Amino acid sequence: MNSKTQKIIINLEDSKYLNWKLCLRNKLKNLKSSNIEIDCKNLDLSCTEISDIISIVNQSNCKVISFYSSSSKTIVSSQSLGYKSQFILENDSYENLKTKEKDLTVSKTNFHQGTVRSGEYLESPGDLLILGDVNPGAKVSAEGNIIIWGRLLGIAHAGNKGNSKATISALHFRPVQLRIAKKVARGPKEKPQLGLAEQARIDSEVIIISPLENT
Repeated sequence: MNSKTQKIIINLEDSKYLNWKLCLRNKLKNLKSSNIEIDCKNLDLSCTEISDIISIVNQSNCKVISFYSSSSKTIVSSQSLGYKSQFILENDSYENLKTKEKDLTVSKTNFHQGTVRSGEYLESPGDLLILGDVNPGAKVSAEGNIIIWGRLLGIAHAGNKGNSKATISALHFRPVQLRIAKKVARGPKEKPQLGLAEQARIDSEVIIISPLENT
């Protein structure tokens, strides 16, 4: 295989190293002009940390082409920066989620693939991860957190059984209404910054929205 098109998978979780940055730098030492797929395992990485990975890989004259992770936060962070990202179910190999059933419940997280359309209602007894958009007129609700790998344009209710620590995250944050536990807020009037994943949470008894990397 031509070294210029060589594809290498780097696992960031390796017990031989103190942290993922040392692990990544060590594994890049002998790689040049390679396309790199980053396996983040269950590491929860922010947009800033994903940017650090890109920078470290670029310094080795390599290029990141995609990310794998079983952490929804890492997937949202990498996707918001424009990188191909694949959510991996725990104890699963690199298997495309599209081959799975439309709705799965694994480790108390409900996965829904596809757009939630106007008039539709989606509810989860645990966390809810949506691989698609939530359109205006649609409502999604969960006892735990809600993570939307797409646009939130409808209504989202996290912590619907009273969990005030629940959060709502999305790649494009323009909801009609937000609810967390018993708190209610209307969506922001200003347009969200392009490519910036955001998260809503309760702080000082009110719902606030902030960039995902700062939460």
